[in-house]
Amino acid sequence: MKETTWTVQEALNWTEAYLQAKGDEHPRRSAQYLLSHATGLSRIEVYAYFDRPLTEGERSVLRESLKVRATGAPLQYACGEAAFRYLELKVNPAVLIPRSETEMLVDLVLERLPKLSEGSGSPLICDIGTGSGCIALSFASERPDARVCASDISPEALELAQENAQRLGLAERVHFCQGDLAEPVFAYAASGGNNHIDALVSNLPYIPTAGMEILPPEVKDFEPKLALHGGEDGLDLFYKLIDEVEAFQKTGTIALLALELDERNVEKAAEYLRKRSLFGAVKVVQDLTERPRFLIAE
Repeated sequence: MKETTWTVQEALNWTEAYLQAKGDEHPRRSAQYLLSHATGLSRIEVYAYFDRPLTEGERSVLRESLKVRATGAPLQYACGEAAFRYLELKVNPAVLIPRSETEMLVDLVLERLPKLSEGSGSPLICDIGTGSGCIALSFASERPDARVCASDISPEALELAQENAQRLGLAERVHFCQGDLAEPVFAYAASGGNNHIDALVSNLPYIPTAGMEILPPEVKDFEPKLALHGGEDGLDLFYKLIDEVEAFQKTGTIALLALELDERNVEKAAEYLRKRSLFGAVKVVQDLTERPRFLIAE
C-alpha cells in the first residue's frame, strides 16, 4: 500500500509531538533541525514551504535521523553533520561535535599569522587532536597558502577527518597523521628540514574529573570521553603537551601556541606556562560570552 503523502507542516507537527513524548527539551527546534536536514530546506524555508509534500526519500531520511534523536543523542549525530565556520562537516560519535566557541580559536590564529609568517613563505599550522578536522580544515580553506598538519590518537577520528577533507576538496592541503599529542606533528615539522612551526593549535580534552558528571546528558552520554576528560584538574594533557613543546624547542621553534581550555583552569594553565619561560608572552583571551577560554603564547 502506498504511504500517505505528508506535507512539510504535517511532518513538522508530528515530529515535534513525537519528540515531546520522548522527553526532548526543545521538541520544536529539534523537529525543525531534522526536517531541514531531511529536505535540504533551511529552517526558515521549512515555514515558507508548509504545503510542499515530502518525497519518499526525504521521509526515509527523516525517519532514520528521528530514531537516533529519540534516544537522546545530539542533533548533529542524528543528522551526521555539523556546521563550523564556513564548512559543513560529517560527524559521528567517534568525534567531539564542533562548538561555535572554537571558531574563535581559529580567528585568534589567523589574525596573528601574517606577522608570524612574514617572509617565511608558506606557514606551517599544526592541529593536535583534530577530531572531525574542523580546525585544520578551516585553516586549509581560509589560508590556501598555508601548510596544515593534523593529528589524532584515535584512528576512527582520523578516518572521519580525512573523509571530511576529501569531501571538501581539501585532501591535498592537509597532512594527517596518527599519534599521541604533538609527537606526530613534531615529526612532520622535522621532516621539512627547519623544525619550525608557525602555529601549534589544539582544543585539548579539558574537563576536570568533577565536571564530567555534571555535563548535559547529550554530552556526557554520547560524546567521546577521550575528547572530553582532562584528568583531575582538567590539565593532564596540557602538562604533557608543554613538556613536549619544551623538548621540541631545544632544536626547533614554535612561533605561536594557541589552546582552548576550560574557563575553570585556563588561568592556572597560563601561570604554569609563564613559569616555564618557553614564550615571550602568555595571555588568556575571553570568548564572545566574556569567559576566559583561550591561552595564547607567542
